Amino acid sequence: MVRPSSTASLWGAAGKAGYALSCVTAALVLAISGFSYFVVRDISNIGGSHAIVSGPSIGAQNILLMGLESRTDWDGNILPNDILNALHAGSAQGVANGVGGNATNTLILIHIPAGGKKAVGFSIPRDDWITFPTAYDGETQGKIDQAYGLAMAAEEDTLRTQNPHLSQDQVAFQGNEAGRAATVATVEQLTGVHVDHFAEVNLDGFYELANVLGGVEVCLNHPVPYDPNSGFYAHRAGLQHLGASMALAFVRQRDGLANGDLDRTHRQQAFLDSVMQSLRNDGVLDDLTKIDSLLSIAKQYVITDSGWDLLDFASQMRDLTSGNLVFHTLPIVAYETIDGQDANEVNPPYIKEIVQDTFYPPAASASSSSSPSPTPTAESSADAAKTTVDVYNGGNTAGLAGEVSAALVKQGYQAGQIADTSALSTTEVLYGAGASASAKTIASEFGVTATASSTVAAGHVEILLGADATLPTTSAAPSSSAVPIPTTGAQGGAVTAVDGIPCVN
Repeated sequence: MVRPSSTASLWGAAGKAGYALSCVTAALVLAISGFSYFVVRDISNIGGSHAIVSGPSIGAQNILLMGLESRTDWDGNILPNDILNALHAGSAQGVANGVGGNATNTLILIHIPAGGKKAVGFSIPRDDWITFPTAYDGETQGKIDQAYGLAMAAEEDTLRTQNPHLSQDQVAFQGNEAGRAATVATVEQLTGVHVDHFAEVNLDGFYELANVLGGVEVCLNHPVPYDPNSGFYAHRAGLQHLGASMALAFVRQRDGLANGDLDRTHRQQAFLDSVMQSLRNDGVLDDLTKIDSLLSIAKQYVITDSGWDLLDFASQMRDLTSGNLVFHTLPIVAYETIDGQDANEVNPPYIKEIVQDTFYPPAASASSSSSPSPTPTAESSADAAKTTVDVYNGGNTAGLAGEVSAALVKQGYQAGQIADTSALSTTEVLYGAGASASAKTIASEFGVTATASSTVAAGHVEILLGADATLPTTSAAPSSSAVPIPTTGAQGGAVTAVDGIPCVN
């Protein structure tokens, strides 16, 4: 199996909760902190992806969990019939005839504040109808879960045309990389926040990891009749154990549920809570044989960005438990039918406000030493909306680049790259063509002068944070009120674990 070189996939071991929640990725990424230090070292040779530029591994960061509904492996081979049968995913001949695809049926964006003891996440319903950041395979709009497959198909078609001698695994690898990049870009555009890392697993990976873990405990609000599309059923309500194949059916079912795909997101969230509970309380992380098996499977099936330093990440995540991980589902406006497809109408500006205020909450009250934010003029707001801000941290405060980016997004700027850079003594603000006005405004918040630079892209401002950098008081000033997360409607309220395992439909 051809895979990029990196350390990031470690999260597969703890991420089995992920496909269920983002497939085996999430739990792995979040519960990996429980692995002993030497085991973390053992995963340093696990492969990763170069689809995005990785952000910091210490301090505040945003992680996107992706569960890929693919009936093929990472090399583009159709899964054998025994695996497809176990997954209730059709037949090899059916896949060859076009059944299935490469949709991201699970998308969960998680924010981890500096310190890592708590985390909050938003599930993004797969049917949300959005405008893509750029056209993918000729499509400018579609469901958010289609970005991956469209970009992948376009890339593979181009590769086969330009170089017909490329092997299938080479084409599949580049195609998946295009899909990952497109999905991250699409989520960033919808939510307005920068993605620092991602973890991804496919159907086969979830099944294999679930087998190693021996299934999972779930809690149902009521019995569930047999669903022919997912294969899930439950004869009774309450707490019960699911084996690997039924666990996958549990997180894939949406037909027959009162709120369809939105109820499915709650199942995925509950599943992740349950897996984290199991990993920490059932001795899995103390069983070196089982850890060995998890890591072996993770090396084959879990993909993460190559710049994710798991040693650094694990050092701040040791105290995270399922009780300190809260999940919400992004709200929809209404159900609708577009181009013959069932879809969700969404309000992107409202979604951006909710995600921003949840990930980077405003202060409870204004500090007496802070001056209030100036009221933006129509002209300055227009400049901000057209300006992308890249923030690079060369200072001493871990996670400050992400906090600065989030504060500027609240002022109307577009989030750009967020990363660490070499040590700097003072802060610099550089700008490309067309961004001088925004650069001057931003520079004034840091008490420096903006400088034009031919190396900065047009419409971009680049902030290089130095050792003297702090979050500007004007950016940090609280808004008049936080945007509340809706608790009613089809998306429901937050899903949190009570005694580790929340009950869902």
